Amino acid sequence: MSMSMSSSLFFLFLFAHSAIAAATAPTVQTLTTSPSLFNPKLPPRALSSSKKFEGSSDLVHLRYHMGPVLSSNPINIYLIWYGRWALPQKLLIKDFLLSISTTDLRAAPSPSVAEWWRTVSLYTDQTGANVSRSVVVAGEHADLKYSHGNHLTRLSVQQVIANAVRSAPFPVDHKHGIYLILTSEDVTVQDFCRAVCGFHYFTFPSMVGYTLPYAWIGNSGKQCPEVCAYPFALPAYMGGGGPGALSPPNRDVGVDGMISVIGHELAELASNPLVNAWYAGEDPTAPTEIGDLCEGLYGSGGGGGYIGQVMKDGEGRTFNVNGRKGRKFLVQWLWSPELKACSGPNALD
Repeated sequence: MSMSMSSSLFFLFLFAHSAIAAATAPTVQTLTTSPSLFNPKLPPRALSSSKKFEGSSDLVHLRYHMGPVLSSNPINIYLIWYGRWALPQKLLIKDFLLSISTTDLRAAPSPSVAEWWRTVSLYTDQTGANVSRSVVVAGEHADLKYSHGNHLTRLSVQQVIANAVRSAPFPVDHKHGIYLILTSEDVTVQDFCRAVCGFHYFTFPSMVGYTLPYAWIGNSGKQCPEVCAYPFALPAYMGGGGPGALSPPNRDVGVDGMISVIGHELAELASNPLVNAWYAGEDPTAPTEIGDLCEGLYGSGGGGGYIGQVMKDGEGRTFNVNGRKGRKFLVQWLWSPELKACSGPNALD
């Protein structure tokens, strides 16, 4: 399961933030800060009546259902690169993942990815153990031969994991590990673009031999960037009129858009790995999770068509958090159990 971008949730946030959005100018702000702050009002995304993520659109109270969270220290991430990936793309995604840890000696300036992850770390299990703030890339597997073809179903995604863990030295880490399956831009996946940009769940022992939390995210760069890499790409039918697509922080529309989806899925995987921990709604097969509640919000004053106050560097690239090695990323906000509201480190208040 994962997140949900249904139209009803989207319009609920439009209403909830309309007063703030109305008071926020849509043009570049006149604050004497560098990089500049701005809050563009964007046209509606393509396929607005479909879901960008999985899950229910019912906004109800987020509750704890007594299941585990990812409290192991560190969280071991195992990456499965399915298809052909360029080295710069791999390095960009790994730099985002490694920016989560507060223990990294190459700490990023505020607002940072590590500060963004602090919201996730506020979630606890029934023993009071928090989601870990330490994340490592513990292993990688390259499936260059497309072991299950160029089209994957939900079940064959699990077969890709099974294939990887059978490939020594890629381990089965059912106590401390999570598995991220990242498909290249030439791979189609069941419901990709039409209904989802990513999802998370856990493997079936009959398929893999173990119950392993995992997430799949696809590179939409050539298939549907206007859906899954929004706001870095806009639907072709919009033509002129209104603001154009925002410039991606690392000049890769597909991967920059993918990173926000990875962040969304990873946050929900950490707080609800077996779909029995933190979610809203009564149906665990269609939960509303901590990313779903804030889909489309990236800064203060978001809602009403605005993404919120974000930053633009000297070259016009849009971001809201800093990462290791000088990297910059645009990631959506997450629901804070303390504030009972969407939160991010670039908040202005």
